[in-house]
Amino acid sequence: MLDRVFRGNAVVQVVVLYAITRLLTTVMLALVAPSQLPADMTDHQAVDYVGFTRLWDGQWYERVATGGYPNTVPRDPAGIAMQNTWAFYPLFPFLARAVMEVTGLSFAAAASTLALVIGFGAAVAMAALLRPRIGRAGALLVVGLYAVFPSSPALQVAYTESLAMLLLCGYLLALSRERWLVAAGLALLIGVTRPIALPLGVVTLVAVWLRWRRRAAEPMSPGETGAALTSLVGCGVAGLLWPGIAWVATGQASAYFDTMGAWSMTGHVQILEPWFTIPRYYLGDWGPRLFAVTLVLLLVGMAGPWARRLGPELRVWPVIYAAYVIAVQTPGTSTARYLLPMFPYLAVLLGLASERGRARGIPTTVRALVLGAAFLWLQWKWVSVVWLFTPPIDFAP
Repeated sequence: MLDRVFRGNAVVQVVVLYAITRLLTTVMLALVAPSQLPADMTDHQAVDYVGFTRLWDGQWYERVATGGYPNTVPRDPAGIAMQNTWAFYPLFPFLARAVMEVTGLSFAAAASTLALVIGFGAAVAMAALLRPRIGRAGALLVVGLYAVFPSSPALQVAYTESLAMLLLCGYLLALSRERWLVAAGLALLIGVTRPIALPLGVVTLVAVWLRWRRRAAEPMSPGETGAALTSLVGCGVAGLLWPGIAWVATGQASAYFDTMGAWSMTGHVQILEPWFTIPRYYLGDWGPRLFAVTLVLLLVGMAGPWARRLGPELRVWPVIYAAYVIAVQTPGTSTARYLLPMFPYLAVLLGLASERGRARGIPTTVRALVLGAAFLWLQWKWVSVVWLFTPPIDFAP
């Protein structure tokens, strides 16, 4: 029934819907920008909307765009790595630099505009990925909720989120269509955009295995076999590409990992432990229990019949990605941004991914309206509390 409501050109519908959501976010950012106090992050000046989009990691991407990377990892007298640009992947800031050169725009204007434009492509790619699984209307609803997600302002500021989402959706689309060499090429681009190539490798392994199982009914030519294996190799190479570049450029094998540790209170990357200690700090013994319940819900959310229409790639991806984030990241105010690539869960929440293709109990339209309203309210909180920098020190979004 929803597909009859959402008639017309699918791409135009996605673009119009995404434009409306970005307009809402632009209004939020513009309203909050005058409240930003001058600080080091703002060059000790008041900021307008454009300047407000350059905060936090945007400063680091600007340093990459204008100055590149150091030829050694800066360290304190004790030899501990200090924060530096090697933690930030190069594709987005280099593209922003190209826009600066062509247009003469400042970094803030070039990067935020670039992110905004790329975001439209990501939305269209996401809809193309979802439409064969949950229908045109379902895809449009998922894209709409994704576009008003609490941390969705990151899609139009000087961050890599929109580029990463474009490449991710493009990769999953290529994988689902068994365009192995296209997937391999996109994996390499992902390798210089965001550190998500390794979990994508697991998804690729599943896709290749499923294709291999069909070989009796649908024989694989040597060329297709080689292409499928190339996509696997591409993910492996992409996962090690940026750490390897940092190694070659600095002569230090641990350059990237030491740099990432500089953002940790312990001075090194911690595996899993913070996801137990931090919840326990704030919630006592209930913290680890709630974390364990969350893990179960994440797994069950994609393992049950309510996710069957998503297909293997879109069911495996968010679970593996969540496991990867838990393994290598520390929970905090940045966690909301890391949820954006887990968009397949939105289809489950809307009841669109079950075999029936429609929600049981609460209708899909009601779910979409309630979730959309909640997301917009939380988005305002994200902009006005999390993104807004409170001097002299604050938690990064």
